[in-house]
Amino acid sequence: MSKRRRRAGRPRTPPRLSPSGPAGSRYEVGTLSELKAALANNGQPTAPKVIYVKGTIDGNQALDGRILGEQDYAAGYDIAKYISCFGPDGKVWSDQTFDYCKKQRQLRQTGSNNMKRQIEVSIPSNTTVIGLGPDSGFVGANIVILSATNVVLRNLSVEAPVDYFTTWSPDDGNGAWNARFDAVSSVTSDHLWIDHMRLSDGRFPDSEAPLGPNGKPANRHDGLLDLKDGTDFVTISNSRLSNHDKTMLLGSGDEHVDKDGGKLRVSYIGNYFENLQQRAPRVRFGQVHVVNNYFTGSTDDPYYPLTSEAQGGSSYFLGAGYESRIFSERNAFELTGPGADPSIMVSSYNGHRFSDTGSWFNGQPADLDAIARASFEQHRETALAEAAASGSPAPDWTGWEFTTDVGWNPADVYGYKAFTTPQAVKNHAVQFTGPGVLTVKQ
Repeated sequence: MSKRRRRAGRPRTPPRLSPSGPAGSRYEVGTLSELKAALANNGQPTAPKVIYVKGTIDGNQALDGRILGEQDYAAGYDIAKYISCFGPDGKVWSDQTFDYCKKQRQLRQTGSNNMKRQIEVSIPSNTTVIGLGPDSGFVGANIVILSATNVVLRNLSVEAPVDYFTTWSPDDGNGAWNARFDAVSSVTSDHLWIDHMRLSDGRFPDSEAPLGPNGKPANRHDGLLDLKDGTDFVTISNSRLSNHDKTMLLGSGDEHVDKDGGKLRVSYIGNYFENLQQRAPRVRFGQVHVVNNYFTGSTDDPYYPLTSEAQGGSSYFLGAGYESRIFSERNAFELTGPGADPSIMVSSYNGHRFSDTGSWFNGQPADLDAIARASFEQHRETALAEAAASGSPAPDWTGWEFTTDVGWNPADVYGYKAFTTPQAVKNHAVQFTGPGVLTVKQ
C-alpha cells in the first residue's frame, strides 16, 4: 500500500508486473475465445502480458456464439427430479427411489464437468487483466488464478456463475447445497492485486432458485472471491462486493496446515461490502489486515437478509477461523432492520486470536474484541459439551484462550494511513470503489 489515502490501494508486496510495466504482449478482447487466446499468449502463457477487456465476456458463450444453458450441458437433467431421489426428507440418496434417479445422478455429474470445461478461465503468471470501461468484465465465468504469481485484476465487473448442477449434501449439517464454481478464486498463487472490482450475484439471486429438501432455495453460487491452498501476498482494494452468501473464504479446511500454515497473508483495504450474508471474509490460518472497509446490510433485505447467530441465524461479517490472526482496523459497520445487533460484526469459528482498533457500528465506537471473545468462548463451551456427551476427545482449539495479541502489526510490514472517521470510510466506499473510477489508457 502507498502512504496516500485509500483512493489508490496498493499491495503489501506489489506484483512485479503493472499495466504500464515492462515490454510484453498487449491484447484487447471482447469474447471468451479471444480472452483464452490472449491468456495462451502464442504458446508463452507465463510471459508478461496485459489484456484489456472491452465490454462483457460471457463464460457460457460457445465458439459459434451461442450462450449455453443447463440443457446444453446435460440434456434431460431436471433439478426437481434430482432432489426427489433423496427421499421425502432429503436425507438419503438411492438410485432406486425412482426409475430416473440413476440417470439424473449421471446427468448431474456430466453436466457439471461439461460446464467446468466451458466456463473456467485460468489466469497464468505475469498477467494483468483490466477493464476498459465501467461495464467491462465477465458474466457466467469461473475465473481461477491457478499456481500463478504476479497477477493483477482491475476495473472489472464480475457476475458470479450460476451452477446449474449444484449438489445437495444431506450430511453437511442439517443438509446444505454446495455449488462448484467461484466467481474468482486463487489456488496456490502469490503476489496478487485485485483492485476496483465489482463482484455480485447480479441477475440471479439464490432466492429465485428452486427449493431444496429443507424448503430453502438451492444455493447456485459458491464463493465470490476465495483464496485457497497456500495463496499468499494478496491485496484486495477499492472493490465493491454485494448480494452474495458464501463470499470470501481463506483456507479450505482446518486440517490443511501443510498448505496454508504461514501463508494466506492478505490485506483488505477500502472496500465496500454490501448485503453479504457471511464470509466477509472467513479466515483460516491467515495473517490478515482488514482496514477502512465499509460493511452494510439489513435484517429484512428481501433477497439477502443478514441474521446474526444471536437472532438464530448464521450471518456475520468477519469470521475468525482456526489459527487465524486478524488485525481489524477502523472499519465501519452498518446494520439496519428489526433486531439488528452488533454481534454480527465478528464470529469465531475456532479462532482465538483477533484484534480490532477503532471500528464503528452504526456510527458509534464498537468493541469488536469483546464480541470476538464472547463468540469464541461460547463455541468452545459447546464443543466441550459435545465432546463430553460423545466420549470423544475435545478439539485442540478448545484448550486455547482468547487473546487480542495476534502476533503481528501491519505498521511493521508496510506504510499506510487509515481514515479516522466512519463518515470518511463510508464516503470513500460510496464514491471511489468498483469499476469506472479509474481512467484506463492503452
